[in-house]
Amino acid sequence: MTLEQFFKQVPRAALAFSGGVDSALLLWAAKAYGCQVRAYYVNTAFQPAFELADAKKLAEELDVPMTVVEVDVLAVPGAAENGPRRCYYCKKALFTALRERAAADGYTVLLDGTNASDDAGDRPGMQALQELEVRSPLRECGMTKDEVRRLSKEAGLFTWNKPAYACLATRVPTGTAIRREMLEKVERGENALFRLGFRDFRVRLLGDAARIQVPTDQMERAAALHDEIIQALGADFSAVLLDLAGR
Repeated sequence: MTLEQFFKQVPRAALAFSGGVDSALLLWAAKAYGCQVRAYYVNTAFQPAFELADAKKLAEELDVPMTVVEVDVLAVPGAAENGPRRCYYCKKALFTALRERAAADGYTVLLDGTNASDDAGDRPGMQALQELEVRSPLRECGMTKDEVRRLSKEAGLFTWNKPAYACLATRVPTGTAIRREMLEKVERGENALFRLGFRDFRVRLLGDAARIQVPTDQMERAAALHDEIIQALGADFSAVLLDLAGR
């Protein structure tokens, strides 16, 4: 099945829209193939501000209406505790809120951007999507991440080469309870590295310290910008460490 065939079968739908590569292509395809679609962005402490900005930008470019749904994810049982099934509890709460809001707007079908490269066995959050009967057109159509990027580039979407981005909660070691100030420090640190020109990196918490992971081809640059990085992150972290294993 192709995306065009999918949207002929599903002519009206709500889309859980993150502003990332996958949901961006899905939003474009829905609009291109005549689906009456509305984007829903769920805003939580786990999402950085740039993701909301990207989502708004693309929805405006595609002329698709977008609703922002606010959720206090740190109040979700099982999420802030940050156990091994944090993603399940988080996804269950967020998509329940999205489904309720979409239903109130008259949408009976909720979509998400899971693609065929995503390993269901390694993603407890996908169990929540199945329980809530969320449909994943990219996965149903057998589209891999590489195909999504290729088609996104052909469609002229600015997201086509956007690095994969996991939520801020993934920067906190499993088993360490998540507090809002932790996420804010990580976001400030990652924003600083963005401004210094780094891409596809992570700032992970290691106690009160920051452990920076950059791709191996950016390692030399990170070492050269040692002083700038320390100056940018030093106020928030007791130490700033470069992970030589890379990313």
